[in-house]
Amino acid sequence: MDYLDTRRSSSHSGRILAAAILITVCVIFLRQSNDRSSPSLLSTTSSAKYDQFSRHEPGVTHVLVTGGAGYIGSHATLRLLNDSYRVTIVDNLSRGNLGAVKVLQELFPEPGRLQFIYADLGDAKAVNKIFAENAFDAVMHFAAVAYVGESTQEPLRYYHNITSNTLVVLEAMATHNVKTLIYSSTCATYGEPEKMPITEETPQFPINPYGKAKKMAEDIILDFSKTNNMAVMILRYFNVIGSDPEGRLGEAPRPELREQGRISGACFDAARGIIPGLKVRGTDYNTADGTCIRDYIDVTDLVDAHVKALAHAKPGKVGIYNVGTGKGRSVKEFVEACKKATGVEIKVQFLSRRPGDYAEVFSYPSKINRELNWSAQHTLEESLQIAWRWQKSHRNGYGEQ
Repeated sequence: MDYLDTRRSSSHSGRILAAAILITVCVIFLRQSNDRSSPSLLSTTSSAKYDQFSRHEPGVTHVLVTGGAGYIGSHATLRLLNDSYRVTIVDNLSRGNLGAVKVLQELFPEPGRLQFIYADLGDAKAVNKIFAENAFDAVMHFAAVAYVGESTQEPLRYYHNITSNTLVVLEAMATHNVKTLIYSSTCATYGEPEKMPITEETPQFPINPYGKAKKMAEDIILDFSKTNNMAVMILRYFNVIGSDPEGRLGEAPRPELREQGRISGACFDAARGIIPGLKVRGTDYNTADGTCIRDYIDVTDLVDAHVKALAHAKPGKVGIYNVGTGKGRSVKEFVEACKKATGVEIKVQFLSRRPGDYAEVFSYPSKINRELNWSAQHTLEESLQIAWRWQKSHRNGYGEQ
C-alpha cells in the first residue's frame, strides 16, 4: 500500500511539474506574440524602426488607422503612405485581410513608414498600451462591422463594436493627448429622410442598429469635443465601390460574409460563377423601377475626402460632411452597369425586402465641395471596370493568385 501511494504521489507531482512548465512556456509565447515587433504580425525589422513610431518627428504626421486591414482602411493607408504620412494600422482581422497589410508592407518597407499591430479595440488595456508606446498625431477611425442586414440580426454586437469601441479610442486619445480625429461614419445615420438629396442638416433618424450605433458614436464624439480643443472631422459616406486603379488592393470579404456584403461583390461573384446569380432584395419600393436607389462612391474618392479632411482639421473645430456623388442610381441600374463592366449576362433573382433597408438615399455634396475642395472623380461604370480587373486577377482575394 505504501508503495502504491508513493507511486501515485510521484505521478501526481510529475503532472504538476509538467503543467507548470507548459504554463510557463505559454506565458512566454503570449508575451512574445503581443510584442509589437512580433514577426508573425509585423514585417521583421530592427527595434530602431519602432523607436521612430514612439516619438514625434518634425515634418512627419503619424496617423493611427483603425481597421486598416479592411477594404476602405487599407486603401486609406495606401494613400497616406503615398503622401508621406507615417502609419500604424490596428486591426483584429475579424473582417480585415492580413494579405492587404502584406501588400502595403512590401510597397513601403522603409523603416518608420508602416507598422501593423494586431489588437481588438474592445480591449481598453491593449488600446491604452498602443497609445502609450506610440506618438500619434491623428486617428482615422474606420474599424467597424458594417452590414445593415447583419446589424438587425446581431444588434448587441454592433453597439459593442461601433459605439463602445469608439468610446475606448476616445478615452485613449484623451489620456495620451491625441487631438485630431477623422471619424468614418455613414449615411445610415439619416435613416429614410422625407426629402432628397441628403444634406448635413437633414435630421438623423436611423432605422437599423448599424445606423443607430454610428449615430451614438457621433454623439459621443461631439459631446467630448466640447470639453477640449480637439480637431474633429466626421465623414458620412454612402455606398462604397471600386478599388485601387493600379491593382494593388481590392475588396475581398470573407466567404461567410458574402451574403451580407456589398452589391458590387455579389455582382462580381455571380459574374465569376462563384454564386449562381445575383439576389436583388426588394422590388416594391416607391422608386421609378421599384428597387432601392443609392449613391455609389468610389473608394479612392472616399479616401481622398478623408485625406483632405485631415489636412483641413483645426483645433477646436468640428467638420461634418456628406461624401457622395450627389447622384442616385437604382439597384437595377447598378446590375446593368455591372453586366456591362464584366461582359457577363448575370442571372438575377428578385426577392423580398431586406430588414432595415430604405428606399432612396443620395447626397448633396456641396458643403464638402466648397469647404474641402473635394468632388467625386469616378463614375459608377469606371469604378466597376476598375474593380472587375482586380477581381479577375485575384480570384482568391489576397490568397494565391
